[in-house]
Amino acid sequence: MNRRAFHTAPTYGEAEHPGMLLRDHVLPGLHLSVSQAARDLAITRQTLHRILAGNAAISTEMAARLERFCGISSEFWLDCQLRYELQRSKTELASVLTRIRSRPLPEEVIKKIGVTYGR
Repeated sequence: MNRRAFHTAPTYGEAEHPGMLLRDHVLPGLHLSVSQAARDLAITRQTLHRILAGNAAISTEMAARLERFCGISSEFWLDCQLRYELQRSKTELASVLTRIRSRPLPEEVIKKIGVTYGR
């Protein structure tokens, strides 16, 4: 894969693919090549390239590997992936979402089911 492909990973709003964080900050911060990082993570170089290019998601297994690898929690990596995918979906579905009627739940129902964010 050529290095130009690494610069084409899409961003949606403020959310960027977590592979871009790995590519732009983590690997350089650790002074590691893609090949060495892939060996350390016990994955193929091709798998890591797909993540770094934004073409593969951070799975729960990969998040656990990354936590061990660089000390950043698996929850952080999964949250980044979730925010990226959610923003991508909202962008792609924008015209559909505007046609869906909003039916807000009463506060007592929201409290009963334990919603602590999103309101």
